[in-house]
Amino acid sequence: MLNQRRGKTIDVDIKKEMEKSYLAYSMSVIVRRALPDVRDGLKPVHRRILYTLHENGRTPDKPYIKCADTVGTVLGRYHPHGDGAVYDALVRMAQSFSLRYPMIDGHGNFGSIDGDPAAAYRYTEARMSKISMNMLTDIDKDTVDFMSNYDDRLQEPTVLPSRLPNLLINGSTGIAVGMATNIPPHNLSEIIDGTCYLIDNPDAGFEELMKFIKGPDFPTGGVIMGLSGIRSAYATGRGKITLRAKTSIEEAKNGKNIIIVNEIPYMVNKSKLLENIADLVKEKRIDGISDLRDESDRDGMRIVIELKKDSNPQVILNRLYSYTQLQDTVGVIMLALVNGQPKVLSLPEILSNYISFQESVVKRRTEFDLKKARERAHILEGLKIALDNIDEVIAILKRSKSVADGKLSLIERFALTEIQATAIVAMRLAQLTGLEREKIEDELKLLAEKINEYLQILADRNKILTIIKDELTIIKEKFKDERRTSIEMVSGEVDIEDLIPEENCIITITNFGYVKRQPVDAYKSQRRGGRGITSMTTREEDYAKELFICSTHDYVMFLTDRGRAFILKAYEIPFSSRVSKGINIVNILQLNFDEKISTMIKVKEFDSDHYLVMVTKKGLIKKTALSAYKNIRKNGVIAICLDEDDSLSWITLTDGSSDLIIATKNGRAIRINEKKIRAIGRNCRGVKAMKMKNDDSVIGMAKIKEGDLLFTVTEKGKGRKTPISQYTLHNRGGVGNINYKTYKYNDYVAAIAVIDQTNDVILITNRGITIRIDSSEIATSSRTAMGVKVMKVSEDEKIITAAKADKYEAKEELSEN
Repeated sequence: MLNQRRGKTIDVDIKKEMEKSYLAYSMSVIVRRALPDVRDGLKPVHRRILYTLHENGRTPDKPYIKCADTVGTVLGRYHPHGDGAVYDALVRMAQSFSLRYPMIDGHGNFGSIDGDPAAAYRYTEARMSKISMNMLTDIDKDTVDFMSNYDDRLQEPTVLPSRLPNLLINGSTGIAVGMATNIPPHNLSEIIDGTCYLIDNPDAGFEELMKFIKGPDFPTGGVIMGLSGIRSAYATGRGKITLRAKTSIEEAKNGKNIIIVNEIPYMVNKSKLLENIADLVKEKRIDGISDLRDESDRDGMRIVIELKKDSNPQVILNRLYSYTQLQDTVGVIMLALVNGQPKVLSLPEILSNYISFQESVVKRRTEFDLKKARERAHILEGLKIALDNIDEVIAILKRSKSVADGKLSLIERFALTEIQATAIVAMRLAQLTGLEREKIEDELKLLAEKINEYLQILADRNKILTIIKDELTIIKEKFKDERRTSIEMVSGEVDIEDLIPEENCIITITNFGYVKRQPVDAYKSQRRGGRGITSMTTREEDYAKELFICSTHDYVMFLTDRGRAFILKAYEIPFSSRVSKGINIVNILQLNFDEKISTMIKVKEFDSDHYLVMVTKKGLIKKTALSAYKNIRKNGVIAICLDEDDSLSWITLTDGSSDLIIATKNGRAIRINEKKIRAIGRNCRGVKAMKMKNDDSVIGMAKIKEGDLLFTVTEKGKGRKTPISQYTLHNRGGVGNINYKTYKYNDYVAAIAVIDQTNDVILITNRGITIRIDSSEIATSSRTAMGVKVMKVSEDEKIITAAKADKYEAKEELSEN
């Protein structure tokens, strides 16, 4: 490609030029046209229409204005695109069958549910609706950022303050480049109730929010069939909702049955629906319909389908659901812009982003009010000084040659600011009365109270959240209405999890954070002392550090070295082959840049009868009720507060009265009962579990009971079973027992596991080699014994973890291929 510029020919690579230009175009479509902002739920064209109406004072108490005027003003000031795009957007914002809560109050022909177009903009009129006023509340109080318009003449808001969660109550649709969004509308009362609940319970998940937010609430009503699509959409941001027309079967005066349709699915064209039904009757694909009438009027929709005398109405209705849009599928993709980037969001994430935005709005509004109050108080203080010294002030002004000289003299005499001096010079004679002085003193007192109130709000986040809840509640009381869309349960409904077979699997994670799920029979038993098989391909400096066996329907709780907790279902971890390294955990969890997964644990359910006990590398122990971790959002929660030089090392699930054993790499072990450990909250630090030397660290913790055997394995492959009775019970904070004489054998303890004779033991090395051993082949010895060789490891290799598994039935010798 050649580019002529000032007589010069510039060679340009057409491939790179096309890539660059298309990328710029696609980003413009994504950010500036097609996708809504998660904060106010608006695309730029909708935002500009509302802001223009606000600027022009077209509020609900003012007369309507021609849409041609509004469209032209939007184009001239902020939106340099086609007038058709602006008018189409304005029309949709006024249609009660398109938006659950219309933002525009239209006067004239704005189209119909039959697909009739709106009249030309020279015939229609519009103004803001009452509810849309809440989208711009306090916009003049520096609550949002502004940017230059397309020609730098004017300033326009980057987002509206949006005192109501518009993204969910009105939804949004849009097709960008390579992505699309389709967020269904919801009931305002339900969304506000859910938002207030999330403010009080910031860790609430979608299941808790669904107690308040039942599901989408479409402006045209209809019936949602089942909850699985709703649950999927709210949990993952994607789902398919089956929406049916609201119908009834009645008997006519002539004895024939008729099907009455009072509500049709969202965005379905009524006229085309009737045409489709008529065509099906003509083609004899649906037999038994004798007449089809549209009796809709201003009081509501009424489609009458008259049936032949011997027809079965339920059979015909089911066929209509199958062949026509009386039953439709709404594909939900909750995609919105978050900090300028497109993201698919779950229901809790959308509401959390909205709450964070409202915190910013309230804070900025309060700072603005505080600034204005202080400025006014500053002027009143000057006026008060002037009234206290009025004779001298008058004398100074009388002998001054000019206003400027008078202000300067006042500043020098009374130590005033220029603002105060200007206000004094501008005083009227009426303000010299005693009554005016009282007014000034009363206003100063009131301003002092306001300033104190503003400072308290800014110092306390809880006060800001309370203000948000109070203002949302006021909006709810003003605009609340009943649900239009009902939800019916479907017999035998299949939920997402029901499609996942429940089976045991092995979850493995590497030091660099690569995680994978495999079937439990991927590793068959080998003889003690074998070499093992390759369990994954890793980078040379990476190694697999932890694994356990769980059900695909179990929760997997990930704990980071910085003490944060994340939760996934086991089936959400991608399945990988035995030699695959898996997927990096950062692609699944929202970890910080310098954060690593230190340990993980399986959990069946988050009840209040169990506890999580965790131990840090430096030997601190903490016990917290399992129910405290029930609702963990995608960005995680704090599980334990850590010292700078410490990290979370191990975790186990207990019943509140279990015996625990904690082992260190230098061969010490302490057995304690968890009753000695008081249960504390998630954000607490913990207490000392055992005394350790500076170079020692915790390598494992396990729950034990009498009769168990403690399997100890060293980095060099030595292992043994020891009766748990050889480990005496100690108080928390002691030094414990000797578990392995590392100094004598020049070896370190790699891992521990509690087993019995019916278990297999799975060992894994830092080179990704895994072996599965029948525990009966491992010698039972005292805790001072060296043990036997359980796995061959090379000179530059070491064992890093161990896990128990149910005995594998078909024992066979395996060799690495």
